[in-house]
Amino acid sequence: MRTESDRIDPPPDAAGDRVEVRDIVKSFGGDRVLDGVSLAVEPGSTLALLGPSGCGKTTLLRIIAGLEVPESGEVLVDGRVLTGPGTLVPPEQRRVGMVFQDWALFPHLSVARNVGFGLPRAERRGSPRVDEALALVGMEGFADRMPDTLSGGQQQRVALARAVAPRPRVLLLDEPFSNLDATLRVRVRTEIHALLQGLGVTAVFVTHDQDEAFVLGDRVAVVSAGRVVQHGPPQEIYERPATPWVAGFVGDAVFVPGRASGATVATELGALPLDEPASGAVRVLLRPEQLDLEVAAGTGSTGSDRAATVELVEYVGRDTTYHLVSPSGLALRVRRRGAPTWSRGDRVLVRPGPDPVRCFPGEAEPGPGEGGGDRAGS
Repeated sequence: MRTESDRIDPPPDAAGDRVEVRDIVKSFGGDRVLDGVSLAVEPGSTLALLGPSGCGKTTLLRIIAGLEVPESGEVLVDGRVLTGPGTLVPPEQRRVGMVFQDWALFPHLSVARNVGFGLPRAERRGSPRVDEALALVGMEGFADRMPDTLSGGQQQRVALARAVAPRPRVLLLDEPFSNLDATLRVRVRTEIHALLQGLGVTAVFVTHDQDEAFVLGDRVAVVSAGRVVQHGPPQEIYERPATPWVAGFVGDAVFVPGRASGATVATELGALPLDEPASGAVRVLLRPEQLDLEVAAGTGSTGSDRAATVELVEYVGRDTTYHLVSPSGLALRVRRRGAPTWSRGDRVLVRPGPDPVRCFPGEAEPGPGEGGGDRAGS
């Protein structure tokens, strides 16, 4: 497949349309899966729908595609109502392509016939669009192969070629990397990112993986229990999460109790600057990469009294994460580049960085990822 440095020449009429969903409501068996969801995706951009399994993100994708019908609400593409009161445009008339989670290739059809399946019947054999789509995904020499002779990554590319062959204005991707192993997943993700940017098509991408959402999404919509709880650029979602739950879901989150007064907050790690003024009891969000470690002073000194104890060391090659417990019993995590410097049982001082921190009022319920818990969204 083409690399990031390769030029991708899109089809001559390739362009993305603005996508809008307005107040979408959908239930299954009495359970409300989508509860008044509204979103907009600008032409040529990619929106990542990020959330745990069962939160409704795939259902929303299928409603945009016309494969599910909401109880209420509207779907508009380029200002045209595709789904709404008294209106339901069939999927094949929407100019919306979809890549399914399991790729959904027809096992009895060759690669070329799979790719051509979404084209008008007269164009399914020998159409230049088939060759064009295979070339876009780097599968030019595989037209006559059968799906069961391809690797997982190759099958994923064929599914993508089939979705782009009809030259859709909107492309929907439902966790397309979930069936790939970790190494291939990262490589194919980068290739698809380059392809989407080269095509200029409007894309909506479903995932429960924060890394995928941040890499592919120009904007990210975090979905929880059928509602969009935050929507914005990846950097904003990570650095300024709307709730403690969002903070824990989109990254490793450490919460430290404190008392805010104006632009600063007092914590057991010292006084820290706030990104917004606050007052009273708060919980301060600290990412592990915002913290650093240094040698604690000798026994009986003030520094020793404030020293945390290293309980676990996790080295993954590019960086090391230290799990620590402060003198008050607070669980902390610190991430540093490179190989381990300290070992289990060492006592060290935890130093916050100089950047302003974010806080949340009161004693809200912990978000996923707090206190060493697993991140939601399997």
